[in-house]
Amino acid sequence: MERDNKMAADSAVHKPGRAVSMADVAKLAGVSRQTVSRVVNGRACVVEETRKRVMDAMDQLGFYPSFAGRSLRGGKYGCIGLCMFDITHTGNVATLEGLMSAAREYGYAVTLIEFDESESVRLRDTARRLAELPVDGMVFNTNRTIEDFDEFEPLNGLPTIIISMKEHPRCTTIDSDQYGCSQLVVDYLCSRGHTQIRHLAGPKDSITADFRTRGWRDALERAGLEVVKPLHGDWTADSGYELGEKLVQDTEMTALYAANDQMAMGAIMALRAHGRRVPEDVSVIGVDDSMQGMVPHNDLTTVRFDMRERGRKTFDYFFAQLSGESKVEAVRLPGELVERGTVTDAR
Repeated sequence: MERDNKMAADSAVHKPGRAVSMADVAKLAGVSRQTVSRVVNGRACVVEETRKRVMDAMDQLGFYPSFAGRSLRGGKYGCIGLCMFDITHTGNVATLEGLMSAAREYGYAVTLIEFDESESVRLRDTARRLAELPVDGMVFNTNRTIEDFDEFEPLNGLPTIIISMKEHPRCTTIDSDQYGCSQLVVDYLCSRGHTQIRHLAGPKDSITADFRTRGWRDALERAGLEVVKPLHGDWTADSGYELGEKLVQDTEMTALYAANDQMAMGAIMALRAHGRRVPEDVSVIGVDDSMQGMVPHNDLTTVRFDMRERGRKTFDYFFAQLSGESKVEAVRLPGELVERGTVTDAR
């Protein structure tokens, strides 16, 4: 079998001066050109075993669709590829604005590929899609668990930055400090005398929600306080309201920390609808400062992140790698507490 594979590889090696083609990949992988095309375009109709064989052939031959000659020309496109999961999510628009602003200062453009949160996505397949485009490198902005996250290998010659709290062994990651913001919240609530601090967490497949929950739990444990199992919502105000109703009968609770502002607002409405005063009976705090300018007389105490700065920093690290920097880092940008009217001293 190994001898057969070697013979196939030898016969698929392209002649000097000729770019690798889909036909070369198809020959090495033992599939049709149409199958290679389906894999390159991320079609779901290819079985996993065949997809892996085609991907391995691409790696072996150094195949980059559409722009295979770039490395021979030695030029730059002046463009960065960005993969973003649901641009409508809180902070994503500001992150995109910051990244594009920094890119323009260096004469770069941004090519965006957006995925819906419901889509099943693999970094390797997405990197291949971006490599088809005239880009000098890529950024992945992901907030949910990705199947091949740890195994992902950045493509040769294409610097890759991942916007995520989860560290990667081969790519620099950058994100707002989702863990540290929870510690900031708990420390603040403790300073106001609160000892029974509940948590409305985000979705279980959300990396951001996971780190915010970890930070809350660890901060409570360090303070020697009781950790009550968190309730999970879906980031919406409706889910915050539903979960808030479940907490109405928790008479020991003095403070509620919601993993985002929308759930915090929903919980406040539920508590007040059932006769629990905010903040007199229960203090409530959120994260993101996403309600400012969206609701009148916003009095929600929260943690603010500079999402535009996150975008700018992302481009800075990308450009450093493009210029030869090879250090892999995990960059965390701190948030700041915004005190308004939904937190008071414990009763």
